[in-house]
Amino acid sequence: MSEGTLMRSVQVLAATAARLNRDAGAISIPALYFFTDPERTPNPVAIAGRLPRKTAVVYRHFGADDRARVARKLSAVCRLRGLYLLIGADPELATACDADGVHWPERMMPSARSNVFRLESTAVHDAGAVLRANAAKLDACVLSPIFPSRSASAQRELGVFRASQIARASAVPVIALGGVNASNATRLIGRGFAGVAAVDALIEV
Repeated sequence: MSEGTLMRSVQVLAATAARLNRDAGAISIPALYFFTDPERTPNPVAIAGRLPRKTAVVYRHFGADDRARVARKLSAVCRLRGLYLLIGADPELATACDADGVHWPERMMPSARSNVFRLESTAVHDAGAVLRANAAKLDACVLSPIFPSRSASAQRELGVFRASQIARASAVPVIALGGVNASNATRLIGRGFAGVAAVDALIEV
């Protein structure tokens, strides 16, 4: 895929995400999310520097030794380019690098929103976890996997129908993750989602 073709693909994905966001009435949160991955995104700072404005960068450092340095660089790029920055499961680092908020793995989901940050989101994989996110009054939950995904942690895909049922029942905005790209994101229109998240669809921006 040429660079131009890839950029157009990302623009289409961003436009679809924005439509989902508007339709869901969730314009107070980002519509498009880029999840970093130690294996697939070894240079997240460079990728962030080419993402569309208002994209949320979710930095999942998994305890990397250089996490503070990378977080500072991401924070600077995000401020410069009008992006949001969420730090995975690390409120101390989020505070230190002046990030917009924290993204929690499902197993670490708080029982209540802290109100320390502008945004707090969580990963969810089933209806029960979405109910917990609603009870905690978090800003968004990222439901996955919607489609088949090559993520090492991906479970069996939920499928559009089941994922849509979960999204529509949630008071908290639901973001679709897992195999989402410019081609299949349109299948999510009108199904209760408030945006999309991706790794592969954005890593070669």
